[in-house]
Amino acid sequence: MKKPTIVIALGGNAILSTDASSTAQQKALLYTAKQLVKLIQKGYQIVISHGNGPQVGNLLIQQQVADSKENPAMPLDTCVAMTQGSIGYWLENALLKELEAAGLKKEVATLITQAVVSENDPAFQNSTKPIGPFLTEEAAQKIMNETNTLYKEDAGRGWRKVVPSPKPLSIQEHQIIKTLIANEIITICGGGGGIPVVGKELTGVEAVIDKDFSSEKIAELTDADLFVILTGVENVAINFGKKDEQQLKKVTVKELENYIKQGQFEPGSMLPKVEAAIQYVKAKPLNKAVITSLEKLSEFGEQEVGTEIVFE
Repeated sequence: MKKPTIVIALGGNAILSTDASSTAQQKALLYTAKQLVKLIQKGYQIVISHGNGPQVGNLLIQQQVADSKENPAMPLDTCVAMTQGSIGYWLENALLKELEAAGLKKEVATLITQAVVSENDPAFQNSTKPIGPFLTEEAAQKIMNETNTLYKEDAGRGWRKVVPSPKPLSIQEHQIIKTLIANEIITICGGGGGIPVVGKELTGVEAVIDKDFSSEKIAELTDADLFVILTGVENVAINFGKKDEQQLKKVTVKELENYIKQGQFEPGSMLPKVEAAIQYVKAKPLNKAVITSLEKLSEFGEQEVGTEIVFE
């Protein structure tokens, strides 16, 4: 019997909180791996994608600081590839440790992943994707005055550099991901939303794709049975932070689309997660998407978890 396949989208902020050292990020991923292994023990086949917003921004700063004729800074698409390698290595390593501790003999593979985008995507004219560290408004304004970079306030948490975030049209390696799934190999792919490429020659472009949309595309193209987006809260809520806040348990695509029209979800925060969930369920109407926290993963299969998005 075929194991149900779950594509799990893990946020970059869940890996890097305040301590940006590799040791701290590896420690955070060890905890993540522990939760993921609980799913594997229940018989699920998992595919993991991850964000890289904090990491790619930090790496870009390092590249720019050390930029010289002899050692030129790498462009943003290459920085995305570099973070796919580093975060993929940390997560793969953590999973192997936790699998061994659980007495499970499973293979894990990390796949460098390219996401095909349109060079005419309007996102290239409107930078919205926050990356890198949070700054004060004063520090952000200083950088904007001195350089050709754009910073915006990010959901009340501080100011961050913003870059274009085009929508993925396809995942170049999706057939390889399907092969890995068929061979029951735990797969880490789509890191940082995938490396953005355009045209037949797959030319890299300066952008960072939202990992929720690229994860959706992976789930759709690999015929996954379930799409799970992990975030910092257990449920999606409407009237968030207000007296009449309401946690959503089970919601239809139509209901969610109405909530979007009402402006219920913060752009760059919950909105892309909700939009990606809708996109997946529309593509696979018999399946569902779930938005919840990492801690709730272990309860899958035992009870209803997080916010379930269904077609109708």
